Amino acid sequence: MPRTARKGAVTKHTSENESVSARIIAETERYCAHNYAPKPVVVTWAEGARVRDADGREYFDMLSAYSALNFGHRHPEIVAAAKEQLDRVTLTSRAFHNGLLGEFCKALCALTGKGMALPMNTGAEAVETALKTARRWGAFVKGVPDGRQRIVCCAGNFHGRTISIIGMSTDESARRGFAPFTEGFDVVPYGDVAALERAVGPDTVAFLFEPIQGEAGVILPPEGYIAAVRELCTRRGILMIADEVQTGFARTGDMFACDHEGVVPDIYILGKALGGGIMPVSAVCADEDTLGVYEPGSHGSTFGGNPLACAVALKAMEIVRRDDYAGMAREKGERLRRALAAVDNDDIVEIRGRGLLIGVEFKVPAAPYVAALIENGVLAKETHERTIRFAPPLNISIEELDEAAERIARAFAK
Repeated sequence: MPRTARKGAVTKHTSENESVSARIIAETERYCAHNYAPKPVVVTWAEGARVRDADGREYFDMLSAYSALNFGHRHPEIVAAAKEQLDRVTLTSRAFHNGLLGEFCKALCALTGKGMALPMNTGAEAVETALKTARRWGAFVKGVPDGRQRIVCCAGNFHGRTISIIGMSTDESARRGFAPFTEGFDVVPYGDVAALERAVGPDTVAFLFEPIQGEAGVILPPEGYIAAVRELCTRRGILMIADEVQTGFARTGDMFACDHEGVVPDIYILGKALGGGIMPVSAVCADEDTLGVYEPGSHGSTFGGNPLACAVALKAMEIVRRDDYAGMAREKGERLRRALAAVDNDDIVEIRGRGLLIGVEFKVPAAPYVAALIENGVLAKETHERTIRFAPPLNISIEELDEAAERIARAFAK
């Protein structure tokens, strides 16, 4: 839809025949900064794996807010936990204790096997927290002179949109016009252990990576890569930092994607599904010899660890273990990949993924196929132009998954 002129422009009134969705989109485009290009669907109701637009049309949500909705929309137990907490207290800031922060951190430590947790809100905040942790650990524990700490990361990464994070990005659209960038990062090819070995020097304090690169197009590293990274980081005396914001909490068929190779990183970066699809909740988890570098005043967040966030995250963590969401992801992911593999379309180059994080790569731009999906009642989105990512709620029923797969097949049919 063409953008409406801004300052001094005369707003064009919508016609009586224009849809409710079109009116909402026009208003959003008029007043909201254009840092996104959303698909022309206005979601106004959602439950489980289904959503409805402002004109009453229903769709299967096969993106799940980039895995923030692992539990589906409005999971009744998580909603109930939020409502109960809303009637008690929602925010204290960290100037005071609240009744749930300790319980939340204890549960998260039990889930990750780590000794401490540092709560934040968004995934990008958690990544920034991990970067600060690594630098401070490097200065205070490893003994790197302050100001010389370096962190190795991967080409094709996506860790967020802050100035520091885009400084280590290789995506020019994320970087253009935002310089100067934060220093101290070295970029190596994803999946290349030899390149990582060469990049590690005396001032290197950490290696930050995604166990599966989601935004890059669901890129899986070579088998054995994560275990080799663990060995290298231990041997060279640097922190292994796994960004599990998108892959964590059973999305890939294990509780965390690093579990696929039996690896435990030094630092977990967690977010998205931790908030149960209701609240922005993120955290960094590590042992005390790593997170113990902080003292009061050295880091913080007004909303980090707020009681409402803790309430929904506690319920989310309870459900993901109790109901075997990892098993769901394995079973349903295999079922969906089989259905996708049966689609006869020469434009499809590859179907890849693990659990219910699946990418379909095309020879041609994928946007027209995304439009066809929407026309067939399926919500998904392309990434890096030629790949469509599918990540439905992990608790989608088998019947719903099969129906969604049939709609995808119709949309992809030549």
